Amino acid sequence: MSALRPLFCCIAFVLSAAPALAQYNQVAGENAPMESVRRVVTRNDGSQELRETVRPAARDGFGNAKGNQNDLAVDGAFEGQTVAVLQFYTQDFDFSLPKAALKEKGFSVYRWVNSAPDPKELRKALQKACQLWIISDETQYLTPEHVKVIKEFFDAGHGVYIWGDNSPYYADANVVGQALLGTVMVGNIIGDQTVGLRKDGEGPGLLRRHLLTTGLEYLYEGITIATIQPSEQLTPLLHGSAGNLVAAFYDKGGKRAIFDGGFTRLYNKWDTAGTARYVKNAAAWLTNVERFGNAVVRADLRNTQDPKPAPKQ
Repeated sequence: MSALRPLFCCIAFVLSAAPALAQYNQVAGENAPMESVRRVVTRNDGSQELRETVRPAARDGFGNAKGNQNDLAVDGAFEGQTVAVLQFYTQDFDFSLPKAALKEKGFSVYRWVNSAPDPKELRKALQKACQLWIISDETQYLTPEHVKVIKEFFDAGHGVYIWGDNSPYYADANVVGQALLGTVMVGNIIGDQTVGLRKDGEGPGLLRRHLLTTGLEYLYEGITIATIQPSEQLTPLLHGSAGNLVAAFYDKGGKRAIFDGGFTRLYNKWDTAGTARYVKNAAAWLTNVERFGNAVVRADLRNTQDPKPAPKQ
């Protein structure tokens, strides 16, 4: 029995290393996850011990860590949660790829396509959603009443993802971006490149060591993209290959939003670097577990020590 004591101690250490928020994988916030390799070694005296070495996780063909265990959230963590989508741009884009990716984390998707619902209907539907995604077109569909409903949803702490693309495909993105975040996107820049992690806060690339970029060292930027205008309200997330700001996020006062000028990533060249993982990470982050706690997490992952109140509209 004494010969196996080191083995039991090592197992206990591994079990105690679970993340504080159980809906997140242990690699949360790490761009380049490591993996542990454990094996039982027999000593010269016949006793055994468990030895563990740490090495970089296996990479896919684009250089990102393989496997859903290297996403931000564990699979199925958000069963019962709904992502509401106002999809105004639909050419060759049925949202099937993002929908399948989100399903891995437990999310269902409810979409309005090519038109906006009545503001009262929107408000009612959002009562059943944990976040709202808006995919803009060249035509504005949202009225001031719609924007009022969306702002109420945002101010209540629910995540909002605002997607635009190259000019002129940011009509509603700019309406909502101005109302919620005080900024807009402009322009039409050719991208179509994969960018890595940003170096020393300059040049192209992804923000390092953030929940949104968990498991991502490389990300495809989109084909033709808009540029987010500078705002003190936003934190830069993705700078494109031309150095322009493609995506940024808001995380203040218990409220979260992402403003993104490259929605073509959601369907065009989906299988390039990092897109599916980024979409899953974004939805997990926008669920805002840090604010709503148990109310938005699968039952067996809930924290019984510190339950949070149910979301309010």
